[in-house]
Amino acid sequence: MNIIENLPSLAAEIDKAEDIVLVGHVNPDGDSIGSLMGMKGFLEAAGKRAVAIVPNNYPDFLSFLDPGKDVMMYSDNPAEIEELVAGAHLIICMDFNSLKRIDQLGGVIAQAECGKILIDHHPGPDQIFNLIYSYPELSSTCELVYWILEELSRMMGTRIPLSSSIALYTGMMTDTNNFANSVLPSTFIMAGRLMEAGVDKEWVQKMVLGGYSEERMRLMGYMLSQNMKIIPEYNAAVMVLSKEIKEKFNFADGDSEGFVNLALNIRSVKVSALFTEGDEFIRVSLRSKGDFSVNRLSRGFFNGGGHERAAGGRLFMPIAKVEEYFVKSLGDFIEQEKQAHLL
Repeated sequence: MNIIENLPSLAAEIDKAEDIVLVGHVNPDGDSIGSLMGMKGFLEAAGKRAVAIVPNNYPDFLSFLDPGKDVMMYSDNPAEIEELVAGAHLIICMDFNSLKRIDQLGGVIAQAECGKILIDHHPGPDQIFNLIYSYPELSSTCELVYWILEELSRMMGTRIPLSSSIALYTGMMTDTNNFANSVLPSTFIMAGRLMEAGVDKEWVQKMVLGGYSEERMRLMGYMLSQNMKIIPEYNAAVMVLSKEIKEKFNFADGDSEGFVNLALNIRSVKVSALFTEGDEFIRVSLRSKGDFSVNRLSRGFFNGGGHERAAGGRLFMPIAKVEEYFVKSLGDFIEQEKQAHLL
Protein backbone atom coordinates (compact mmCIF):
# COMPACT_ATOMS: atom_id res chain seq x y z
CA MET A 1 0.00 0.00 0.00
CA ASN A 2 1.65 3.21 -1.15
CA ILE A 3 0.33 5.79 1.31
CA ILE A 4 3.39 6.79 3.29
CA GLU A 5 5.47 9.71 2.06
CA ASN A 6 8.98 10.84 3.01
CA LEU A 7 10.07 7.51 4.46
CA PRO A 8 13.70 7.95 3.35
CA SER A 9 13.95 10.74 5.92
CA LEU A 10 12.67 8.44 8.65
CA ALA A 11 15.07 5.70 7.58
CA ALA A 12 17.96 8.18 7.69
CA GLU A 13 17.01 9.34 11.21
CA ILE A 14 16.84 5.76 12.44
CA ASP A 15 20.10 4.85 10.71
CA LYS A 16 22.13 7.53 12.51
CA ALA A 17 20.55 6.92 15.94
CA GLU A 18 21.74 4.27 18.36
CA ASP A 19 19.55 5.01 21.41
CA ILE A 20 15.89 5.54 20.49
CA VAL A 21 13.09 6.40 22.90
CA LEU A 22 9.52 5.43 21.97
CA VAL A 23 6.71 7.30 23.72
CA GLY A 24 3.05 6.36 24.25
CA HIS A 25 0.12 8.27 25.71
CA VAL A 26 -1.57 8.47 29.13
CA ASN A 27 -3.72 5.45 30.02
CA PRO A 28 -2.15 3.42 27.20
CA ASP A 29 -4.55 1.16 25.32
CA GLY A 30 -4.01 -1.63 22.82
CA ASP A 31 -3.11 0.71 19.98
CA SER A 32 -0.58 2.53 22.15
CA ILE A 33 1.17 -0.57 23.53
CA GLY A 34 0.85 -2.37 20.19
CA SER A 35 2.51 0.42 18.23
CA LEU A 36 5.25 0.83 20.85
CA MET A 37 6.12 -2.86 21.00
CA GLY A 38 5.74 -3.28 17.25
CA MET A 39 8.24 -0.51 16.57
CA LYS A 40 10.53 -1.58 19.44
CA GLY A 41 10.83 -5.12 18.10
CA PHE A 42 11.67 -3.89 14.60
CA LEU A 43 14.29 -1.39 15.81
CA GLU A 44 15.97 -4.02 17.96
CA ALA A 45 16.01 -6.38 14.99
CA ALA A 46 17.81 -3.58 13.13
CA GLY A 47 20.46 -3.44 15.85
CA LYS A 48 19.22 -0.35 17.68
CA ARG A 49 18.74 0.17 21.41
CA ALA A 50 15.09 1.08 21.89
CA VAL A 51 13.14 1.75 25.07
CA ALA A 52 9.36 2.21 25.31
CA ILE A 53 7.96 4.61 27.89
CA VAL A 54 4.42 5.62 28.86
CA PRO A 55 3.16 8.08 31.49
CA ASN A 56 1.34 5.43 33.56
CA ASN A 57 0.53 1.73 33.58
CA TYR A 58 -1.25 -0.18 30.83
CA PRO A 59 -4.13 -2.68 31.36
CA ASP A 60 -3.13 -6.11 32.61
CA PHE A 61 -4.75 -7.90 29.65
CA LEU A 62 -2.08 -6.35 27.39
CA SER A 63 0.79 -7.77 29.43
CA PHE A 64 1.31 -10.60 26.92
CA LEU A 65 2.75 -7.97 24.53
CA ASP A 66 5.38 -7.08 27.12
CA PRO A 67 6.55 -10.44 28.53
CA GLY A 68 9.84 -8.99 29.74
CA LYS A 69 8.16 -6.04 31.47
CA ASP A 70 10.23 -3.72 29.32
CA VAL A 71 7.71 -0.89 29.00
CA MET A 72 8.70 1.80 31.50
CA MET A 73 6.21 3.97 33.40
CA TYR A 74 7.12 7.60 34.02
CA SER A 75 4.92 7.55 37.13
CA ASP A 76 7.21 4.85 38.61
CA ASN A 77 10.64 5.94 37.33
CA PRO A 78 10.65 9.69 36.59
CA ALA A 79 14.37 10.29 37.23
CA GLU A 80 15.51 7.26 35.22
CA ILE A 81 13.23 8.13 32.30
CA GLU A 82 14.33 11.76 32.29
CA GLU A 83 17.93 10.56 32.03
CA LEU A 84 17.05 8.21 29.16
CA VAL A 85 15.22 10.97 27.29
CA ALA A 86 18.11 13.41 27.80
CA GLY A 87 20.56 10.88 26.35
CA ALA A 88 18.41 9.74 23.45
CA HIS A 89 19.55 10.18 19.85
CA LEU A 90 15.96 10.06 18.55
CA ILE A 91 12.45 10.18 20.04
CA ILE A 92 9.46 8.63 18.27
CA CYS A 93 6.04 9.53 19.67
CA MET A 94 3.14 7.29 18.67
CA ASP A 95 -0.65 7.25 18.99
CA PHE A 96 -1.10 10.80 20.28
CA ASN A 97 -1.14 14.12 18.47
CA SER A 98 0.00 16.53 21.18
CA LEU A 99 2.48 16.52 24.05
CA LYS A 100 -0.47 17.50 26.25
CA ARG A 101 -1.63 13.87 25.90
CA ILE A 102 1.34 12.68 27.98
CA ASP A 103 0.95 15.07 30.93
CA GLN A 104 4.20 15.86 32.81
CA LEU A 105 6.18 13.66 30.45
CA GLY A 106 5.37 16.16 27.70
CA GLY A 107 7.64 18.77 29.25
CA VAL A 108 10.47 16.24 29.47
CA ILE A 109 10.10 15.33 25.78
CA ALA A 110 9.86 19.00 24.75
CA GLN A 111 13.20 19.77 26.41
CA ALA A 112 15.06 16.92 24.71
CA GLU A 113 17.63 18.14 22.20
CA CYS A 114 17.42 15.22 19.79
CA GLY A 115 15.11 14.89 16.79
CA LYS A 116 11.45 14.10 17.44
CA ILE A 117 9.15 12.13 15.14
CA LEU A 118 5.37 11.70 15.35
CA ILE A 119 3.51 8.63 14.04
CA ASP A 120 -0.22 8.93 14.69
CA HIS A 121 -3.76 8.65 13.32
CA HIS A 122 -5.45 11.49 15.26
CA PRO A 123 -6.28 14.79 13.50
CA GLY A 124 -4.55 18.09 14.23
CA PRO A 125 -1.00 17.05 15.18
CA ASP A 126 1.36 19.44 16.99
CA GLN A 127 3.86 21.02 14.63
CA ILE A 128 6.80 20.76 17.04
CA PHE A 129 8.04 17.48 15.53
CA ASN A 130 10.85 17.24 12.97
CA LEU A 131 8.94 14.62 11.00
CA ILE A 132 5.20 13.98 11.11
CA TYR A 133 3.44 10.88 9.79
CA SER A 134 -0.22 11.63 10.48
CA TYR A 135 -2.95 9.63 8.72
CA PRO A 136 -6.34 10.09 10.50
CA GLU A 137 -8.07 8.11 7.78
CA LEU A 138 -6.41 4.85 8.91
CA SER A 139 -7.96 2.49 11.43
CA SER A 140 -5.24 2.79 14.04
CA THR A 141 -1.70 3.89 14.72
CA CYS A 142 -0.76 0.20 14.56
CA GLU A 143 -1.98 0.05 10.97
CA LEU A 144 0.08 3.13 10.13
CA VAL A 145 3.16 1.65 11.84
CA TYR A 146 2.65 -1.60 9.92
CA TRP A 147 2.69 0.12 6.52
CA ILE A 148 5.70 2.17 7.57
CA LEU A 149 7.60 -0.94 8.71
CA GLU A 150 6.70 -2.76 5.48
CA GLU A 151 8.57 -0.05 3.55
CA LEU A 152 11.41 0.31 6.06
CA SER A 153 11.90 -3.44 5.99
CA ARG A 154 12.63 -3.27 2.28
CA MET A 155 14.75 -0.13 2.57
CA MET A 156 16.82 -1.31 5.55
CA GLY A 157 16.92 -5.05 4.87
CA THR A 158 15.41 -5.82 8.28
CA ARG A 159 12.57 -8.32 8.65
CA ILE A 160 9.60 -7.51 10.86
CA PRO A 161 9.85 -9.97 13.78
CA LEU A 162 6.84 -12.06 14.79
CA SER A 163 6.61 -10.27 18.15
CA SER A 164 6.12 -6.98 16.30
CA SER A 165 3.50 -8.53 14.02
CA ILE A 166 1.53 -9.79 17.03
CA ALA A 167 1.71 -6.40 18.73
CA LEU A 168 0.55 -4.53 15.62
CA TYR A 169 -2.32 -6.96 14.99
CA THR A 170 -3.43 -6.58 18.62
CA GLY A 171 -3.44 -2.78 18.49
CA MET A 172 -5.34 -2.72 15.22
CA MET A 173 -7.86 -5.26 16.50
CA THR A 174 -8.55 -3.42 19.74
CA ASP A 175 -8.74 0.05 18.18
CA THR A 176 -11.30 -1.13 15.63
CA ASN A 177 -13.34 -2.90 18.35
CA ASN A 178 -12.52 -6.24 16.71
CA PHE A 179 -13.05 -4.95 13.14
CA ALA A 180 -16.32 -3.13 13.94
CA ASN A 181 -15.19 0.52 13.58
CA SER A 182 -13.01 2.60 11.25
CA VAL A 183 -12.10 -0.36 9.05
CA LEU A 184 -10.81 0.13 5.50
CA PRO A 185 -9.81 -2.40 2.83
CA SER A 186 -6.21 -1.69 3.85
CA THR A 187 -7.02 -2.88 7.38
CA PHE A 188 -8.06 -6.31 6.14
CA ILE A 189 -5.03 -6.46 3.85
CA MET A 190 -2.81 -5.74 6.86
CA ALA A 191 -4.60 -8.40 8.93
CA GLY A 192 -4.19 -10.99 6.16
CA ARG A 193 -0.50 -10.29 5.72
CA LEU A 194 0.14 -10.47 9.46
CA MET A 195 -1.65 -13.82 9.62
CA GLU A 196 0.51 -15.03 6.74
CA ALA A 197 3.53 -13.88 8.78
CA GLY A 198 2.49 -16.16 11.63
CA VAL A 199 0.02 -14.21 13.78
CA ASP A 200 -2.57 -16.55 15.33
CA LYS A 201 -5.66 -14.32 15.45
CA GLU A 202 -7.66 -16.74 17.64
CA TRP A 203 -4.84 -16.74 20.20
CA VAL A 204 -4.65 -12.92 20.17
CA GLN A 205 -8.42 -12.67 20.66
CA LYS A 206 -8.22 -15.13 23.55
CA MET A 207 -5.41 -13.13 25.21
CA VAL A 208 -7.25 -9.82 24.83
CA LEU A 209 -10.91 -10.76 25.20
CA GLY A 210 -10.37 -13.69 27.54
CA GLY A 211 -7.77 -12.11 29.77
CA TYR A 212 -10.03 -10.11 32.07
CA SER A 213 -10.31 -10.49 35.83
CA GLU A 214 -13.46 -11.61 37.62
CA GLU A 215 -13.77 -8.13 39.14
CA ARG A 216 -13.70 -6.54 35.70
CA MET A 217 -16.51 -8.76 34.43
CA ARG A 218 -18.63 -8.04 37.50
CA LEU A 219 -17.95 -4.31 37.09
CA MET A 220 -19.10 -4.47 33.47
CA GLY A 221 -22.31 -6.22 34.49
CA TYR A 222 -22.95 -3.63 37.18
CA MET A 223 -22.32 -0.70 34.84
CA LEU A 224 -24.77 -2.08 32.28
CA SER A 225 -27.52 -3.15 34.66
CA GLN A 226 -27.33 -0.54 37.41
CA ASN A 227 -25.38 2.44 36.12
CA MET A 228 -26.14 3.02 32.44
CA LYS A 229 -28.76 5.69 31.76
CA ILE A 230 -30.56 6.06 28.44
CA ILE A 231 -31.50 9.56 27.28
CA PRO A 232 -34.15 8.80 24.64
CA GLU A 233 -34.73 12.39 23.52
CA TYR A 234 -31.10 12.57 22.37
CA ASN A 235 -30.60 8.90 21.40
CA ALA A 236 -27.80 8.79 23.94
CA ALA A 237 -26.46 6.66 26.78
CA VAL A 238 -24.19 7.58 29.68
CA MET A 239 -22.26 5.71 32.36
CA VAL A 240 -20.46 7.32 35.30
CA LEU A 241 -17.63 5.38 36.96
CA SER A 242 -16.96 6.99 40.33
CA LYS A 243 -14.15 6.32 42.79
CA GLU A 244 -16.69 4.64 45.04
CA ILE A 245 -17.63 2.14 42.34
CA LYS A 246 -13.96 1.57 41.51
CA GLU A 247 -13.24 0.67 45.11
CA LYS A 248 -16.26 -1.63 45.30
CA PHE A 249 -15.03 -3.69 42.34
CA ASN A 250 -11.28 -3.53 43.09
CA PHE A 251 -10.71 -1.49 39.92
CA ALA A 252 -7.40 -1.89 38.09
CA ASP A 253 -6.03 0.23 35.24
CA GLY A 254 -7.75 -0.73 32.01
CA ASP A 255 -10.75 -2.47 33.59
CA SER A 256 -13.16 -0.06 31.89
CA GLU A 257 -11.57 -0.49 28.45
CA GLY A 258 -14.32 -0.85 25.84
CA PHE A 259 -17.21 -0.01 28.19
CA VAL A 260 -18.07 3.13 26.24
CA ASN A 261 -18.72 1.04 23.11
CA LEU A 262 -21.27 -1.24 24.77
CA ALA A 263 -24.26 1.10 24.64
CA LEU A 264 -23.85 1.55 20.88
CA ASN A 265 -25.17 -2.01 20.52
CA ILE A 266 -28.58 -0.62 21.50
CA ARG A 267 -30.51 0.08 18.30
CA SER A 268 -31.69 3.56 19.31
CA VAL A 269 -28.40 4.82 20.78
CA LYS A 270 -26.28 7.03 18.51
CA VAL A 271 -23.89 8.50 21.07
CA SER A 272 -22.39 6.91 24.19
CA ALA A 273 -20.42 8.52 27.01
CA LEU A 274 -18.34 7.12 29.86
CA PHE A 275 -17.10 9.42 32.62
CA THR A 276 -14.38 8.03 34.89
CA GLU A 277 -13.44 9.82 38.10
CA GLY A 278 -9.72 10.23 38.82
CA ASP A 279 -7.68 12.08 41.42
CA GLU A 280 -7.20 15.26 39.38
CA PHE A 281 -9.95 15.22 36.75
CA ILE A 282 -12.78 13.20 35.23
CA ARG A 283 -11.80 11.29 32.12
CA VAL A 284 -14.30 11.61 29.27
CA SER A 285 -14.76 8.87 26.64
CA LEU A 286 -17.20 9.44 23.78
CA ARG A 287 -18.31 7.16 20.93
CA SER A 288 -20.96 7.53 18.23
CA LYS A 289 -22.36 5.98 15.10
CA GLY A 290 -23.81 7.46 11.95
CA ASP A 291 -23.14 11.14 11.29
CA PHE A 292 -22.87 12.25 14.93
CA SER A 293 -19.49 13.95 15.53
CA VAL A 294 -18.20 13.31 19.04
CA ASN A 295 -15.03 15.12 17.95
CA ARG A 296 -16.93 18.40 17.72
CA LEU A 297 -18.91 17.58 20.87
CA SER A 298 -15.72 16.98 22.83
CA ARG A 299 -13.99 20.08 21.50
CA GLY A 300 -16.96 22.25 22.37
CA PHE A 301 -17.87 20.93 25.81
CA PHE A 302 -15.32 18.46 27.20
CA ASN A 303 -11.86 20.02 26.74
CA GLY A 304 -10.77 17.42 24.23
CA GLY A 305 -11.23 16.07 20.73
CA GLY A 306 -10.38 13.08 18.58
CA HIS A 307 -12.01 11.29 15.69
CA GLU A 308 -15.50 11.92 14.36
CA ARG A 309 -16.89 8.81 16.07
CA ALA A 310 -14.33 8.30 18.86
CA ALA A 311 -13.14 11.13 21.08
CA GLY A 312 -12.10 11.95 24.61
CA GLY A 313 -11.57 14.82 26.99
CA ARG A 314 -11.45 15.96 30.60
CA LEU A 315 -13.82 17.59 33.06
CA PHE A 316 -13.03 19.43 36.26
CA MET A 317 -16.17 19.28 38.39
CA PRO A 318 -17.74 17.12 41.11
CA ILE A 319 -18.63 13.67 39.80
CA ALA A 320 -22.21 14.13 41.02
CA LYS A 321 -22.76 16.92 38.48
CA VAL A 322 -21.38 15.11 35.45
CA GLU A 323 -24.53 13.40 34.21
CA GLU A 324 -26.56 16.60 34.35
CA TYR A 325 -23.78 18.48 32.56
CA PHE A 326 -23.62 15.83 29.85
CA VAL A 327 -27.35 15.99 29.15
CA LYS A 328 -27.33 19.80 28.96
CA SER A 329 -24.19 19.85 26.80
CA LEU A 330 -25.66 17.26 24.47
CA GLY A 331 -28.83 19.31 24.02
CA ASP A 332 -26.86 22.51 23.37
CA PHE A 333 -24.58 20.73 20.92
CA ILE A 334 -27.40 19.15 18.95
CA GLU A 335 -29.13 22.53 18.66
CA GLN A 336 -25.89 24.13 17.43
CA GLU A 337 -25.40 21.37 14.88
CA LYS A 338 -28.96 21.75 13.59
CA GLN A 339 -28.52 25.49 13.19
CA ALA A 340 -25.31 24.88 11.28
CA HIS A 341 -27.08 22.21 9.19
CA LEU A 342 -24.60 19.56 10.34
CA LEU A 343 -27.27 17.28 11.80
